[in-house]
Amino acid sequence: MYRSRLITTWLAALIAFAGNERAFADSLNVTAVLTSSETVLGEPVQLQIRVTGARGADAPDEIVADGLEIHRTGTSQHFEMNNFNVTSSVVYDYTVMPLKAGTFTIPPQRIRVGGNALSTPALRLNVADSRGRSSASRPSQGAQPGNAGKLVFAELIVPKKTAFVGEMVPAQIRLGFDPRAYPKLTDGPEITGQGFTAQKLQQSGENEETVDGRVYHVVTFKTAIAAARAGKFEIGPVKAKAQVMVARRGRSPRARSPFDLFNTDDPFSDPFFANPLSQFGERREVEIKSDPVALEVKPLPTGAPPGFSGAIGNFTMTTDAKPKSVQVGDPITVTSTISGRGNFDRVGAPVIEDERGWHKYPPSSKFANDDEVGISGTKTFETVLSPNEKKQSRPVMEFAYFDPVKEQYVTLRSDPIAINVQGGAVAAASPAAAPAGSTPPVTATKAATATKPQDILYQLTERPKVAQSFTPLYAWPIFWSAQLIPLFALLGLISWKIRQSRIGNREARRIAALQHEAAELMRKLHRGDASPRQYYAEASRVVRVKAALASGSRQIDPNTVDVDTAADTFRLNGDSRERLRRLFEQSDEFQYSGAHNGSEKLSPEIRRDVLEFIETLRA
Repeated sequence: MYRSRLITTWLAALIAFAGNERAFADSLNVTAVLTSSETVLGEPVQLQIRVTGARGADAPDEIVADGLEIHRTGTSQHFEMNNFNVTSSVVYDYTVMPLKAGTFTIPPQRIRVGGNALSTPALRLNVADSRGRSSASRPSQGAQPGNAGKLVFAELIVPKKTAFVGEMVPAQIRLGFDPRAYPKLTDGPEITGQGFTAQKLQQSGENEETVDGRVYHVVTFKTAIAAARAGKFEIGPVKAKAQVMVARRGRSPRARSPFDLFNTDDPFSDPFFANPLSQFGERREVEIKSDPVALEVKPLPTGAPPGFSGAIGNFTMTTDAKPKSVQVGDPITVTSTISGRGNFDRVGAPVIEDERGWHKYPPSSKFANDDEVGISGTKTFETVLSPNEKKQSRPVMEFAYFDPVKEQYVTLRSDPIAINVQGGAVAAASPAAAPAGSTPPVTATKAATATKPQDILYQLTERPKVAQSFTPLYAWPIFWSAQLIPLFALLGLISWKIRQSRIGNREARRIAALQHEAAELMRKLHRGDASPRQYYAEASRVVRVKAALASGSRQIDPNTVDVDTAADTFRLNGDSRERLRRLFEQSDEFQYSGAHNGSEKLSPEIRRDVLEFIETLRA
């Protein structure tokens, strides 16, 4: 029966594979990544070139780069099935051996897939002299853990001994277990210490290693560390807990094993290890602990570019705009792709060099990582721009980051893309011309006033048209009719007063509701237990509510408050206006991107900075 199910599963996979043959060529993509951007002379690093959307490609066997020796060491193919959609990728592995110290660039490689030609991004490798390295931060290939003679051991490996504030430093954790003790990991590894944040640990592999003549089962975890402030720190130690099988307590002294000729007191010379399930053994919980690693953190230099959002690493940028022919007021979607290695949680959307004549909407973003911990990959931003006038090219996009290898800021600028924007402001309507053949209006002339003979009237010969009367005024019907006018005016005044009173009550209730909402949101922000998405949503909502309260008689709806409205209401200057814009953009990114890269919790420094800024907002 098991064989029948196996055959059925394989047939289903083959049918899905054949039915989705076209899916392999739908989205060709190539990425290249180094396992580490820094190494020491004599120690190789690994290079991976991954071609997605293909089952094979024409990749070079050797790569020529000054100061480096690069050879291909293997090829692997991967298939992924999701809802019967098959995605294929082929991975080419290379070994990069540095030949001398310095900073070297691995040039872009041309990969051919059928009739398509793809190009990998350029990669940079920093090679340090072996004399300047620290054995504590980069153990040699044959290094022995200090507690290798025990049943378990732990190692923390940090390849760098200096870094900048906010820089993502890769780290590796190795946990070794003697398989004869039947170990079981109960509490996963955790890096202790203060002043830094760590990405979520990801298990990257398991293998058997011989240490000091004993075989250990080694489990490797990867993460990335970022310091929150400058100074000297101790990363670690790494702590974990496991259960191992040991001899039962309270037993009489065991006989020495006949194989223990040199009286080394090997713990596995006890007879119970021949049958650990016997009455001689018991499970005991042990703590695994590594040595800490020193890390010096330097502050970022002054003079950051205006568009710098805190991105640190090595990045490249490509941009595109669609459609390229629109009318004035139509949307244009600008796609900006940031690729490379660094702290992608601080990578913000590229800024527009000149916004004159454009209306910009908040961008959306998505991130695709190329490694286990998310410090290498591609972040894509989509920004909608609307032209307010005729344009011939899309505005230049700028992205600024800090290069920790060069120790300087770098600003990437996109190439101009030609577009065609037609239309313009609607001209004022001119008076319509008179239809042909119509008769122009005739100007009425004053009738000649008939002149009466200026005769002397000696007596009245006609009765007056209006007869005079001596009836009192209050007895006239027209008098009482005229009194209705002030009566109606008084009733109108009373109605207006009542309406104004009701409006005042509604306004008071609206203000009270907004004040209550603002106070409740501030209490939530002070608690600090919300996720980044919820935290920034509540922070931006507080700003909108405070702007509505500060609007006074304008009675602005908080749901319609944007960055410019809030900045004008609070009369913010350039720096505060930019901080407000970053707050709204961060909230939009967490709200609309669908997923985000980075830590699952905000650091206390970021929360305190947001709270202090919100509390300073006053009209």
